[in-house]
Amino acid sequence: MLRVSSTKNLAGITISGDQGDFESLYDSLHEIVGDEEDHPSHEAARLRVLGICYDLRHALMGDREIVLVENGMDKEKMKHMGTITHDVNVYYSINVIWPEMLFVLMALNDFCRFYAYKLTKRRYDMMLDKSVIWDHNLAQIRLFQAEAAKCLQEAVEGKTYSRMINMMVVDYPWLEGYITQYLDVLNVRFLDMDRENRKKNLSIMVKRLTEKGKEYRSVERTILEAAEEYDRNPNDIRLNIEYPDQIDW
Repeated sequence: MLRVSSTKNLAGITISGDQGDFESLYDSLHEIVGDEEDHPSHEAARLRVLGICYDLRHALMGDREIVLVENGMDKEKMKHMGTITHDVNVYYSINVIWPEMLFVLMALNDFCRFYAYKLTKRRYDMMLDKSVIWDHNLAQIRLFQAEAAKCLQEAVEGKTYSRMINMMVVDYPWLEGYITQYLDVLNVRFLDMDRENRKKNLSIMVKRLTEKGKEYRSVERTILEAAEEYDRNPNDIRLNIEYPDQIDW
């Protein structure tokens, strides 16, 4: 079963699961976001979701961490069943920085709507259409979002969580043309905090992501001007900021 938990120092979340869990999530994420030409205005958001896929794939290749999870077996059960087996399962594990994960959760809302419309060709009540309601990919993504939301709820106080969910689900901006380089600014800033300040600033990270305030507009202006100057796609422009070599997860 796919599991999502906060890292020890609240730098982000740990996504863990067995091979089947990771393969299923990887495949569903790819299906939901579609191909590059499907949603050009959401390409920057799509690349952030694919960043999760990149880590999932490398975990399956053995390039990330593993965790040992108790599977409920003990000596009495083995004796009763007449078998000898392991009492733990090996789960793959990847970490995602909290602001990055919060953005991906919101982006997946957009991509789920795109995907549902693709299945139904209808704009109204499409999430209740028979071709959508039991769709495996949508169910897998919603499960992933639900596990991440549960993890978020455990990391912050009740009222704070409610405000964050309202911003991310009710009041969040349509992510068309979103300048995701701003997410790098928030990621690095968040990683520079200690555990206590990370906890206090989780809701502020959501606010910054959703309000598109003065700081966002400044980054947007910088990116768009550079893209015009160098005749490049805005998605190809990088800010002059660096992630830490080691993250205190």
